Amino acid sequence: MNVVWSMMIFALVSSASPGPVNMVALSSGVSFGWRACVPHVTGATLGFTVLLLATGYGLYEVLNYWPMLQALLRFSGIIFLLWMAWRLGRDNGEISRARPLRAPGAFNGAMMQWLNPKAWLACAAGMGLYARDGDPATIWLFAAIYFAICYLSILSWALAGASLSDYLQRPSRIRMLNRTLAVLLAGCAGWLLFD
Repeated sequence: MNVVWSMMIFALVSSASPGPVNMVALSSGVSFGWRACVPHVTGATLGFTVLLLATGYGLYEVLNYWPMLQALLRFSGIIFLLWMAWRLGRDNGEISRARPLRAPGAFNGAMMQWLNPKAWLACAAGMGLYARDGDPATIWLFAAIYFAICYLSILSWALAGASLSDYLQRPSRIRMLNRTLAVLLAGCAGWLLFD
C-alpha cells in the first residue's frame, strides 16, 4: 500500500505543478469558463496516460537507443513552448465577440502532452521509479492512478482560471496574465534548453 501512496504523491506533484498544459487550462478557464475546458482537460489527460503507458512499455528505451530522436523531441518541445509563449505574449487581451470563440479541444490537449518536455520527464521518471521491471500490472496501476490525479489537477487549473474571470474582465488584466504566463512558458523552455 505504501507504493500506491507514493505513486499518488508523485502524480499529484508532477500534475499539479505549473507547466504548459496547466497554463493553457488556466488561460482557457479565464476566457471560456471551466465547462468549455473539459474537452482540453480530457484530451490532455488521455494524451498523457497514453504517453505514460508507451513509456512503461518501452518507448523510453527506444529513445535511449536513438539519442538523436530524443534530442529532436526535446528541441521540438522547446520550440513549441516558445511558440505558445509568443502567442500569449502578443495577445492584446481583447475578447472579440465578432467571431465564434472556442476553448482548446481534446486533440490540442493530447498533442500538447506529447510535445511537452515536462510530460516526458514525468513519464520517464515515474516509470523508472515504479515500473522499471516492466510488470504490466504495475504499469497499469500507475497509469490508472495518474489518470485520475492528472484529470483533477488540470481541471483545477481551469477552475482557478474560471474563478479569476470576473477579476480579469479588463483587457489590461488579461494582457498582464497572458504576459506572465508567456514569461513562465519561455522560462520553462529556457530551463530545458540549458539543462
